[in-house]
Amino acid sequence: MPGKMKLNQVIEVLQAKVVCGSELLNTEVEFAFASDLMSDVLTIQADNLLLITGLANVQAVRTAEMSDISAIVFVRNKKVNDDMIELAEENGMVLIECASSMFKAAGQLFAQGLKPVY
Repeated sequence: MPGKMKLNQVIEVLQAKVVCGSELLNTEVEFAFASDLMSDVLTIQADNLLLITGLANVQAVRTAEMSDISAIVFVRNKKVNDDMIELAEENGMVLIECASSMFKAAGQLFAQGLKPVY
């Protein structure tokens, strides 16, 4: 379906690495939002949302949990730590690491049909 991507397609497009949640890679996302400001993430009202961020700390995972976001791509080669993985696993989330810049990752996913929130 145009405008939707499975997470395994996201990983392929971004040449990214799954850190946790590999059993959920058939999950579809329709929208993407790129931000390092978690206060902005909290204002988003969209289902099937992929978060793209360079903020690699447990706060990003907590914010995603509060916003019902089930997948996060960490850009700029940021690394996920054990506390983040533990929280993500408790909440059924997929964490993905990507070497690209936020701009490049968002552009690649937009080019493949993922929709912006606004």
